[in-house]
Amino acid sequence: MVDFSIQPSQLFPASIPIPTLTLHLPFMVSAPKSSSTQSFHRTVLSNGLVVLVLENDTADIVASRIFVRAGSRYETPEQAGVCHLLMSLLPKGSERLSAVQIAEQVESMGASMGADSATDYSLVSLKSISQDFPEILTLAAELLRSPAFAESEVALERRLTLQGIRSMKEQPFSIAQRQLRQALYGDHPYALSTLGTEETVPNLDPAMLHQFHRTYFRPDNLVISIVGRITPERAIALVEETFGDWQPPQIEGERLPLPALTGSVATSQPQRVSAVQETQQAIVMLGYLAAALHSEDYAPLKLINTYLGNGLSSRLFVELREKLGLAYEVSAFYPTRIDTSQFVAYMGTAPTNAAIALKGLQHEVDRLATMPLSQNDLQASKNKFLGQYALGKQTNAQLAQVYGWYEILGVGADFDASFQAAIANVTAETIQDVAQRYFTQPYISIVGPQPAVEAVEQLN
Repeated sequence: MVDFSIQPSQLFPASIPIPTLTLHLPFMVSAPKSSSTQSFHRTVLSNGLVVLVLENDTADIVASRIFVRAGSRYETPEQAGVCHLLMSLLPKGSERLSAVQIAEQVESMGASMGADSATDYSLVSLKSISQDFPEILTLAAELLRSPAFAESEVALERRLTLQGIRSMKEQPFSIAQRQLRQALYGDHPYALSTLGTEETVPNLDPAMLHQFHRTYFRPDNLVISIVGRITPERAIALVEETFGDWQPPQIEGERLPLPALTGSVATSQPQRVSAVQETQQAIVMLGYLAAALHSEDYAPLKLINTYLGNGLSSRLFVELREKLGLAYEVSAFYPTRIDTSQFVAYMGTAPTNAAIALKGLQHEVDRLATMPLSQNDLQASKNKFLGQYALGKQTNAQLAQVYGWYEILGVGADFDASFQAAIANVTAETIQDVAQRYFTQPYISIVGPQPAVEAVEQLN
């Protein structure tokens, strides 16, 4: 099967709490038995490309993730959506091969290849039997190094992207999420959808795509993670054969540096945003600016997210849906970001319950700052989180995803162990301290019929 499509988690990235690893983002790690006695072999080629390899003989499968340090975070406001469009087009043609020829080559191997984009990175996913891995890796290298961006394909993908943007404008959850995100981030790149906007997408032409590609798609901005029935020596040799002669741009013999990230700094200026829509349920969201991946507050916030909004045993689900019957759906999400992230608690409820739903969400978030978690609740949350974390590293593809993801975000493969230790060491006092610092005055987003919006806006 060949998967050339952008995944639903990228079209609606907050409809599922982030692993992302909208992508999601994978965010569950504890090495399976086959990898517990081994470690990733990390190599940096002379052109700056980072290669991570883990030999795993369990099955005759090799999985790979090729990460590019480029996502919507790296776009200017005028080119919003260019990275999503570029990754959508990557498997649709190279300078030598057409989309049909690429699909036929992948299918003839019984392999899979997909391209995706996210906020802080983009990636190409590969999987094949070990015998065919050299061929699928060679094909991926060709697509990454010399994409065609044919005008006809660009026009088609632009239309599909615009359809996706317009479809999201009809979905209450997406509307609430978009207006909350824009309120939280203002002029910061995180304010915009990875898809772009109806204003920017029509202007994304092949010249803009080639320019973005020349800027960010270079070997010293890539990470390739490979896991499966292949030795580190063989894997590195294959990467050398396919990517080794690719050189970063240079000026007067010096490697040209990557552009520095620009954009405003997200600062907290809480406000209420609303949209009237005649729907059968109202969407209510509370949002807070939250810590980036590199912060020491990252692990406590991930644990808070598990306690509040992860699954049928979460605090929000039990208290607001099971006991009070307020929610059609209720949860929380805290995406992993290299820059300031967001912590969001949300509920879908009957329009007549919108105001009381908001009060319920606010109460459950606020109590974290005033009442320490019991040791039972704290330990249950740790067990749930670390258990789910472990389930996310059972396959070659999951291993390649997780460790490549850590590397491209700048924390390295060792983060796997240090992060799990950080989760285990979180105390109830730490949870309370973090809640007191981050969960102050919230941003509020409401979407629903006029009476529901008015009821929420009248609350103090």
